[in-house]
Amino acid sequence: MVSKHDPVSKKIRHFSVTACLVPICSLYGAAVTTVEGIGSIKTRLHPMQERIAKSHGTQCGFCTPGMVMSMYALLRNHLHPSEEQLMEALGGNLCRCTGYRSILESGKTFCMESADCHQKGTGKCCKDQRENHSSSLDRKSDICTELFAKEEFQPLDPTQELIFPPELLRMAENPEKGTLTFYGERVTWISPGTLQDLLELKSKHPEAPLVLGNTSLGPAMKSQGHFHPILLSPARISELSVVMKTSDGLTIGAACSLAQVKDILAESISELPEEKTQTYRALLKHLRSLAGQQIRNMASLGGHIISRHCYSDLNPILAVGNATLNLLSEEGTRQIPLNEHFLAGLASADLKPEEILESVYIPHSRKWEFVFAFRQAQCLQNALPDVNAGMRVLFKEGTDTIEDLSIAYGGVGTATVSAHKSCQQLLGRHWNELMLDEACRLVLDEVSLPGSAPGGKVEFKRTLVVSFLFKFYLKVLKELKILVKQFSVPKVDSHQPLRDPVGRPIMHLSGLKHATGEAIFCDDIPRVDKELFMALVTSTRAHAKIISIDFSEALELPEVVDVITAKDIPGTNGGEDDKLLAVDEVLCVGQVICAVVAETDIQAKQAIEKIKITYEDLEPVIFTIEDAIKHNSFLCPEKKLEQGNIKEAFEKVDQIVEGEVHVGGQEHFYMETQRVLVIPKTEDKELDIYVSTQDPAHVQKTVSSALNIPINRITCHVKRVGGGFGGKVGRPSVFGAIAAVGAVKTGHPIRLVLDREDDMLITGGRHPLFGKYKVGFMNNGRIKALDIECYINGGCTLDDSELVTEFLILKLENSYKIRNLRFRGRACMTNLPSNTAFRGFGFPQGTLVTESCITAVAAKCGLPPEMIREKNMYKTVDKTIYKQAFSPETLIRCWNECLERSSFSSRRMQVEEFNKKNYWKKKGIAIIPMKFSVGFAATSFHQAAALVHIYTDGSVLVTHGGNELGQGIHTKMLQVASRELKVPMSYLHICETSTATVPNTIATAASIGADVNGRAVQNACQILLKRLEPIIKKNPEGTWENWIEAAFEQRISLSATGYFRGYKAFMDWEKGEGDPFPYYVYGVACSEVEIDCLTGAHKKTRTDIVMDACCSLNPAIDIGQIEGAFIQGMGLYTTEELQYSPEGVLYSRSSDEYKIPTITDVPEEFNVSLLPSSQTPLTIYSSKGLGESGMFLGSSVFFAIMDAVAAARRERDAAEDFTVKSPATPEQVRMACADRFTEMIPRDDPKTFKPWSIPIV
Repeated sequence: MVSKHDPVSKKIRHFSVTACLVPICSLYGAAVTTVEGIGSIKTRLHPMQERIAKSHGTQCGFCTPGMVMSMYALLRNHLHPSEEQLMEALGGNLCRCTGYRSILESGKTFCMESADCHQKGTGKCCKDQRENHSSSLDRKSDICTELFAKEEFQPLDPTQELIFPPELLRMAENPEKGTLTFYGERVTWISPGTLQDLLELKSKHPEAPLVLGNTSLGPAMKSQGHFHPILLSPARISELSVVMKTSDGLTIGAACSLAQVKDILAESISELPEEKTQTYRALLKHLRSLAGQQIRNMASLGGHIISRHCYSDLNPILAVGNATLNLLSEEGTRQIPLNEHFLAGLASADLKPEEILESVYIPHSRKWEFVFAFRQAQCLQNALPDVNAGMRVLFKEGTDTIEDLSIAYGGVGTATVSAHKSCQQLLGRHWNELMLDEACRLVLDEVSLPGSAPGGKVEFKRTLVVSFLFKFYLKVLKELKILVKQFSVPKVDSHQPLRDPVGRPIMHLSGLKHATGEAIFCDDIPRVDKELFMALVTSTRAHAKIISIDFSEALELPEVVDVITAKDIPGTNGGEDDKLLAVDEVLCVGQVICAVVAETDIQAKQAIEKIKITYEDLEPVIFTIEDAIKHNSFLCPEKKLEQGNIKEAFEKVDQIVEGEVHVGGQEHFYMETQRVLVIPKTEDKELDIYVSTQDPAHVQKTVSSALNIPINRITCHVKRVGGGFGGKVGRPSVFGAIAAVGAVKTGHPIRLVLDREDDMLITGGRHPLFGKYKVGFMNNGRIKALDIECYINGGCTLDDSELVTEFLILKLENSYKIRNLRFRGRACMTNLPSNTAFRGFGFPQGTLVTESCITAVAAKCGLPPEMIREKNMYKTVDKTIYKQAFSPETLIRCWNECLERSSFSSRRMQVEEFNKKNYWKKKGIAIIPMKFSVGFAATSFHQAAALVHIYTDGSVLVTHGGNELGQGIHTKMLQVASRELKVPMSYLHICETSTATVPNTIATAASIGADVNGRAVQNACQILLKRLEPIIKKNPEGTWENWIEAAFEQRISLSATGYFRGYKAFMDWEKGEGDPFPYYVYGVACSEVEIDCLTGAHKKTRTDIVMDACCSLNPAIDIGQIEGAFIQGMGLYTTEELQYSPEGVLYSRSSDEYKIPTITDVPEEFNVSLLPSSQTPLTIYSSKGLGESGMFLGSSVFFAIMDAVAAARRERDAAEDFTVKSPATPEQVRMACADRFTEMIPRDDPKTFKPWSIPIV
């Protein structure tokens, strides 16, 4: 949080910022507060830190400091904020673990009571009242089901907050008028104290840009290589922040932040009659969704305008609103219109090099004038628009005759585009359908977009151009009002036994440290003596021979120590087809070729640019599954399962449907990118490796192999991991080995930290899938035969692709008993980075194909999909396609419970009624069952070990083979140890996961980490307790400390190794049968959405989830896992889209281009329930592993969208059996809702242009 004295209002302004964009020089006169400054576990926690931890709002904890500071800044400005302000404050924060619900709940404890609450003033809320049927516990139980107790929270006392430093206040009241100059190695930062000084500097340095928020210039300098030797900061010039209100308009200083502009506009709207505020309302609408709160707090109005980005949300509105730019220079003042000529950068309409933008004048709108703004992006917030628009019309008074018309679009050219000619031709026309048809034709002709346009989505963008025009027509015609719904508090049910910590919603062990920023992640380890930094050099070609590598220029740079190549690896350079460092040939863009070691990370990254690699391109170059099939390019043999007689069954059915399903890939987007610190010891070739991984033993083995030294010389340490999701199973071993080679060669510790762009480029993600199905069924919906063939895009090396293919095939049947089945799967070899393990491991992609079959059958039978699902579900004890027996009783209970809790039948009727009354908006609802198999399909991968020490003071140190990824495994292990040893959790401690204490561990993955390690911890504790039994019997009234002291005196060992041999699991692929999975997790999700047929946007109205957790070890953690997985799955199926260039370069390499769900994407009503009274004798305390299963339930949102699209297509007489493509982005949804606007756009022959991006599915 940054705090500054506002020279205009004379008040202290507190605001949250994106720290990585704030230049240190810009903070002159500002107070900076970090998460460490507001509270600490060592001194006193701030209430915000306490509440986010105790509300279970942290999992991996990497995003928690940002969440805390966003909410803290809000509380400094609003002691009792509204829920709307809370949502806005968190709109710029990202979390990959929690699903956001728990974070919101912690913030809501500070919010004012809802104005519509019937129990206002009682300390209770009507939203908290549980329906009679909503308890997830046994009906006779009276155990409290709340996950946290609000009465335990310390109150927020504003008098105890940090004050603004008096010295800074004195500086602000008597500002330094002199010019401040900061000199860096390459850049000089100049901050003048007066407006005259600024104008003189601009005249002296006309090429020097003005920097305020650094939200445009900063990313350009970092990612695009822009360089400016001199930067001018006008932050201290109060004249640039002046706001003037006159009778005809509003003048806003260019230095005002977008957040301040938002407040200024809101104030003017409240003061002026509606007819005068049309432009202000349009601007305010876009300001609410432009970036996030932190960016709006930094970015300036002037910077936004002057940057003239083609995607600018404000410039189209300002242009149609006839805004004027007030310019200043030493020569005096000048005004220019903010019109299409200025936005196109024409010299005659632009600023002169020596001029600066002082302010922006925005005139009031007039009577009979209407201004509206439109934008469509991948998601609601933190997403650049695909297309946006500002539109204004003025009518002759009392008529519908157009007197003036102005339309401007963003996102459809290199700059904001005006449809000036079209508007001129429409003057004098009446506002009717004839005018609309003519307007669409004219605008499509004038606002043209080539097929090869950057950003792709060309037909979608063309459709939006006319769709926005139609929405404008309707809004003006009917003067539509926009209603905003509040986010509803979800109802959460949980088990909570009273006798011990197992089953209770214990706070995450590191929750408070997450909230205070004191939790230590890999890169938080302080720099060690003589440490060097490493940066990786990656291939820029997809398939090529390496002719030469010249790093002579790089080695000449100061502070560059060495370049590590494959020749420096003393042992094995990875596998035969998966090298650590490329030798002779590269197989994809992003393959690591060599690494630079330097004294600083900046020097290492600069040296990368100096390395010259000569390539010779090779053929073939394969990116898509289609091309891989054509070239017979596969990574492993086909996997196949079959039962019954497919051929015979297809001959006897009433109907047959065939179809295709395309499922895009997914980036892990863990908050903590890949990183490792390797510290060589001075003797015996020993190494300490601190690494962010799910599998430290694999890192240990790979490093051992690369260095050709025994495994026992290498110790891997994992304190905690900032999110993994499968992406930190295999890849960390590669980075660990490369860093270790560098450490051994240089003799220095090596730190390797990937930035987000490199991480996304190099590491791969979820496998894209192409599925073909053929389904035979009777007219009543009973499916008799199903044939599915799946191809996944594995990338350039095998990695986990064979296992993913196997798991995909094993899990394809989901919840359905179909007598005649054939499932086939292949992993395609392409010239893309190798795809790898990802939460769900093939199940989320493959089962989407199966559920799409169900939807297709329902459409053909004219029956609702839920009826087809229920008709074909397993009903009695049976065997799967691979002959594993199971009982579906729990699955059926989940299904019935979800139908009841979600009031599905009545809501299905309400949806149909809504759709009858609305043509351009449609609702959809879907309920999806899930049978998710847990674990690895091999017994040896289910073993686990633990080491428990009891010290003479009675304290207990627990170590086990699982890694803390945010899923709360350490918390659960201490709950197990507490129950077994019968001591409070306060006696117990877990330090870290280390290969020196628990060797030969298995990756923390496949949802069984707590299962198997819990058994190992249980075993160790039982061994210790058995040793203590004679002492306890002899002194039953003694204390734990007495017993431990006596045990030591009697020479009884107080240390024990616990071991679990693992669940039996096997699969015989020759016979097509086995028992590959220890057990299943069952769940059902029901989701309802509303789509806008004109833009493809959707909003999630409600989601209900019923999950079979049996007896949860920790319901707060487990519900958090379900919610987080659901939201991540929802991202896979709706917003997360990977885009590749025709040359195989990943475009979507940052949060700018790749959109994971934000807090605004959470369903408005989100209910999660754990199925009551469910038991399984197999697992520890009858618990179940829930880390992955919730992922697929996100598809309920996808199928609800498809349900709404189907309703739109039925009404438009379009075929219902369209190709299913995931994610259901606004582009996919809009183009599926075929109408006259999609038909009128021009379409290019694909052979006539080179596309901007290619589909790799």
